[in-house]
Amino acid sequence: MNSKDMSEIRWHARAGQGAVTAAKMLAETALKEGLFIQAFPEYGPERQGAPLRAFNRISSKPIRIRSTSVNPDVVVILDETLLKSGVDLLEGTTNGTIILVNSNREPEAVARELNALDRKVFTVDATHIALENFGRPFPNTPMLGALVKVAGIVKLDNVLEELREFMGKKFGSQVVNGNVEAAKRAYEEVKG
Repeated sequence: MNSKDMSEIRWHARAGQGAVTAAKMLAETALKEGLFIQAFPEYGPERQGAPLRAFNRISSKPIRIRSTSVNPDVVVILDETLLKSGVDLLEGTTNGTIILVNSNREPEAVARELNALDRKVFTVDATHIALENFGRPFPNTPMLGALVKVAGIVKLDNVLEELREFMGKKFGSQVVNGNVEAAKRAYEEVKG
């Protein structure tokens, strides 16, 4: 947890990339660490590939706010094509906001494209990591691992345990282990 009482995370993705699931797993991890949480999606047109946002609030104190995140501490962008989509990805951000982008490019190049040279921009090639570790282009679990590294909101071991528990209910051990390895690898490979 950062020095503030509450951290707000905004996830940008396209429908079907797992941002809502990642936000839920982050919230469950924080809850198990004794923190107060909120996790909720905001959908646009309900079709595969449409842009969507998900949000987390994580706090050491009870959360009384019941609106979308206006000034996020962290923005997580699961799909690099959203940089050219016309969606205002940096809405409400400040020069202290952490921006984490699923990209194989260097953080400075992404920061230039976002016009965010005054922000802390990090990149990780989450789609590539996902393909190599579990054979599907779902960047959510690698991005969750990278988020833990750059924001320090929860502990990596606790996120990995939540991944095992959450995914173990739906998938076999090969998929679960691949996702756990993908999160660990992204934690190590994030650049910024």
